[in-house]
Amino acid sequence: MQSDTSDVSDKSDGCPDPKARRRKMMRISDHLTVDENEIEIVFVRASGPGGQNVNKVATAAQLRFNIRTASGLPEDVRQRMIRLAGNRVTRDGVLMIDARRFRTQERNRQDALDRLAALLRKAAAAPKRRRKTRPTAASRERRLDEKRRRSRTKQARGRADSVDD
Repeated sequence: MQSDTSDVSDKSDGCPDPKARRRKMMRISDHLTVDENEIEIVFVRASGPGGQNVNKVATAAQLRFNIRTASGLPEDVRQRMIRLAGNRVTRDGVLMIDARRFRTQERNRQDALDRLAALLRKAAAAPKRRRKTRPTAASRERRLDEKRRRSRTKQARGRADSVDD
């Protein structure tokens, strides 16, 4: 699952060089995009398989994304994102994603971006409101029948009467 990226330029600010204001945008959904400049990826040495390169090449990707200062996120998506990410978010609101599943930088980088996009998609989906329902008459009757049956079973467990000889 790869996310789309596209170039967006702001021409309304009167900047003489439009390329100076060019931004790479990561498309999450139809209504949600994230500026790739707000995503920071650094590569560190990964543990595990890697052959001769294991101690020489930094292949694990660490993605940092500041949820609180991200420009394209509505407030409700921010709150859901912080709640969904759990302990991957620092006190400052920075989401940390560690990708070290693959042996190459590029695949780990793409894995981290895909995981960010999946988390954003999940946070962008508004939770369904619970509709209050009442139990049906038949289900209430079944519950009461079961309670009566259980009560009789437990009453039968009482002490046995002593028999006088």
